[in-house]
Amino acid sequence: MPGITRSGRRDLAVRYLALPAALCFVLTACTPADGGASQPAGEVDEGFLEQVDAALAEVEAQVLSTGPNGEEPESAEAAELTDEQVEQVKALGASAAIVMHYAGDDWSTSQIKGLRDEFGRLGIEVTSVTDADFDPAQQVSDIENALTQQPDVIVSLPTDPVATAGAYRAAAEAGVKLVFMDNVPDGFVAGEDYVSAVSADNFGNGVISAHLLARALGGEGTIGAIYHEADFFVTQQRFDGFTQTIEEDYPDIEIVAEQGIAGPDFAGDAQTAANAMLSQNPDLDGLWAVWDVPAEGVLAAARSAGRTDLKVATQDLGLNVAIGLARDQTVVGLGAQRPYQQGVTEARLAALSLLGEPTPAYVALPSLGVTHENVLDAWQTVYGEEPPADLTDSYVD
Repeated sequence: MPGITRSGRRDLAVRYLALPAALCFVLTACTPADGGASQPAGEVDEGFLEQVDAALAEVEAQVLSTGPNGEEPESAEAAELTDEQVEQVKALGASAAIVMHYAGDDWSTSQIKGLRDEFGRLGIEVTSVTDADFDPAQQVSDIENALTQQPDVIVSLPTDPVATAGAYRAAAEAGVKLVFMDNVPDGFVAGEDYVSAVSADNFGNGVISAHLLARALGGEGTIGAIYHEADFFVTQQRFDGFTQTIEEDYPDIEIVAEQGIAGPDFAGDAQTAANAMLSQNPDLDGLWAVWDVPAEGVLAAARSAGRTDLKVATQDLGLNVAIGLARDQTVVGLGAQRPYQQGVTEARLAALSLLGEPTPAYVALPSLGVTHENVLDAWQTVYGEEPPADLTDSYVD
């Protein structure tokens, strides 16, 4: 029976929040040749489906990830401020810089909006927002440039935990409060070198995507997995959650191909990897991609190979993958983050640190399973706004 128990990971009850999901490199890449929705290959045992649904609900009710240094997760509620604290922060006249690893996708856009909105509510001026385009050297330069504006806070997602560590160390030594998204620089200690780290339950997202892919396959078949080969903490957690769940819970599903991609052309690299997997394994039943941009490449490869029957699962609720889910084509599900709420939480932690208040080392927001049936509601949960017309117009009953 599917389950989510993991040694060394304690259950943590948390209320629902949401995050991003999947994609589609070219929308036509998700469209079956006959223009209709893809159909399951055969009848699936109802008892099996009920077991998978129960396992999914269990994952969504807790956080399975641990922090960058093994910290146990705390809820976003630990970052809430009282009305009095909000007024105290406003009186400081503080400023903040946002130093992104990449800012060209739905996830980054939403997280930056969450940061800006909450910093605005707290009276903290955002002095700059930068995009390193996955280049560690550029991010080092971005940090150095941000420091010239003497911000009180830097919120950032390190592109590389080693290559950027020196620049973050210089910021910490200058008295800047550092709040990290997902990744943490090598050798940094929470409460000493930085305030807190905030992420999604990335291990849980990997688990959810495994259950959803297994559900679409009826619990049997052969699959491939495309992972992020860089030393990146949260994407490794996704891969671990996915592979462990398939191996432990679904003995009749075999991972026959694995390939890492380094980027920065993650869609193109994933398409090349998927092309090779489909060529070497012509009977491959499904493919997993570590987030929505690589999933775009997988979808393009599936289209090129005429594999409208291929089942694809991923993480992160980007618009293109959401449209694929709405059309009930190729993408069978994903584990979503809650980027807007992550940004809000990061801003609050920064504010608490400015007041000298203690903050948790690691805050993780729970995963959300997204399928065709709930994609419209999931969009609102993930992004805190109504789904765009392109998504609602694409939905088929």
